[in-house]
Amino acid sequence: MNGEIKNESNLQNTPNVQNSQNPWNIPIAIVIAGALIAGAVYFSGTSKVAEDNQNNNEQTGAIAPSPVTSADHVFGNRNAKIKIIEYSDFECPFCKSFHTVMKQVIDAYGKDGQVAWVYRHFPIEQLHTKARTEAIASECVAELGGNDDFWKFADRFFELSPSNDQTDLNVINQIVKELNIDSAKFNECMTSGKYDKLITDSFNEAIKTGGTGTPWSIIVTEDGELYPVNGLQSFSVMKEILDTLLK
Repeated sequence: MNGEIKNESNLQNTPNVQNSQNPWNIPIAIVIAGALIAGAVYFSGTSKVAEDNQNNNEQTGAIAPSPVTSADHVFGNRNAKIKIIEYSDFECPFCKSFHTVMKQVIDAYGKDGQVAWVYRHFPIEQLHTKARTEAIASECVAELGGNDDFWKFADRFFELSPSNDQTDLNVINQIVKELNIDSAKFNECMTSGKYDKLITDSFNEAIKTGGTGTPWSIIVTEDGELYPVNGLQSFSVMKEILDTLLK
């Protein structure tokens, strides 16, 4: 999946479908912004950090991400000098690898409150039909177990998932049991549709901020400067960027 992956269909005309492996029978609604339809979805192994710290520039038309609020999933100090907002897809193999890198980042910079990690959803459903269901599951876990359980779910899911749309969705039930989440309340949440808009809004925001593939991250400094980070990056690359910004 390195390089560029071209869209093979008109995403605007893609019908809602149901995943036969989905134990909650949740319709998968594909919502694609015009910017994505006009171009190709790609997953890049390279990063271009904006030299002028602007991602809302005239060339791309991208905008800044919405402010981090109490509704966000934050790992680390919410008042950290630097926040890394990651837009991620639970089935993306590069997101799975970058999740490990980001844990290293928090181990190195999170304990003293310098850096916080913010997780937002960017399920690329034309590639990963299960990603929206997994995103909903993470939100239901957060509702019933809190922010800590959200991160425990994400850690465990990426640990167990083969990714690339190969995950058996029953693994979600396994993780729910491991976290001692009430299964009846969880299933009720999963079928309620209450998080559909949140995930769609997060997806659309990822596109508007300049995201064309996952993982898509934006580093936000305490002065409001923005540094986009595209694709899977190594810890050494992230360290170089953060060390520079923290100076």
